[in-house]
Amino acid sequence: MAKTKTLYFGAGWFNDKQNKAYKEAMDALKENPTVDLENSYVPLQNQYKGIRVDEHPEYLHDIEWASATYHNDLVGIKTSDVMLGVYLPDEEDVGLGMELGYALSRGKFILLVIPDEYYGKPINLMSWGVADNVIKISELKDYDFNNPRFGFYDGAVY
Repeated sequence: MAKTKTLYFGAGWFNDKQNKAYKEAMDALKENPTVDLENSYVPLQNQYKGIRVDEHPEYLHDIEWASATYHNDLVGIKTSDVMLGVYLPDEEDVGLGMELGYALSRGKFILLVIPDEYYGKPINLMSWGVADNVIKISELKDYDFNNPRFGFYDGAVY
């Protein structure tokens, strides 16, 4: 069996554009033989007590839910091999920004994936700076997580 890596899957799911990118990235990862998706950390699948706030927004005011979900996500970053961020250039996500910074502080390899149709658009300077590599979602299924490499983003920053 081929060697595989676990990922922290940083991606939003709060609007149609985010959901489309989420699904494209997840579908690509399912095809990638170097990813151990079963043992990777996907925040949407690890909401405290299985409560999704997009379906139950009242839990956004619940301190127990918020604290446990936040701390579970930190554990997910700490225990994953790679930080993967699904990045939409026109929708800077402060939550993803925090996750990227935390992953950097933990010494994780950070890969940003951008939907093909948005690749090349300017991205936030801090997200650009923290990323070890930035690729198109279409490249994700063939990305070798056993041999991660540095790469420049082919786009400007803002």
